[in-house]
Amino acid sequence: MPTVKDILARKGQEVVTLVAAESVLNAARLMNERGIGGVVVTDEDGTMVGVFTERDILRRIVAEQRDPAATKLRDVMTAPVQTCRPETSLEECIAVMTARRIRHIPVLREDRLDGIITSGDVLAYQVNEQRDTIQYLNSYMFDLR
Repeated sequence: MPTVKDILARKGQEVVTLVAAESVLNAARLMNERGIGGVVVTDEDGTMVGVFTERDILRRIVAEQRDPAATKLRDVMTAPVQTCRPETSLEECIAVMTARRIRHIPVLREDRLDGIITSGDVLAYQVNEQRDTIQYLNSYMFDLR
């Protein structure tokens, strides 16, 4: 059964983080530069305290007409954060993402940030697995002839 560890092996363990005192404007700029949909928010000592995503920008900045340059991440981030471990099955992650309507799950190993998986990562993993299975079955069928 595939696990979070399998996704991290393919995509890597890099996690983009910002401190909670950072402005929403700087977070949005960083997310745009990196082509990502969210960042992990930490306190000054690097401990994860939340997640800030495109959805937070829409709901908590745009809809509430807040000034992104004056608003701090700590005031609009999503917290507490749903996390998983490298051994967590992809099935369990999909169930959590669906039930909680979230797209980002930080991965913890021994209570330290070890990566992050997104709904896009899970989908890409499943597509690659299905493609590999189809290729295997095709080669098997054509080798029988």
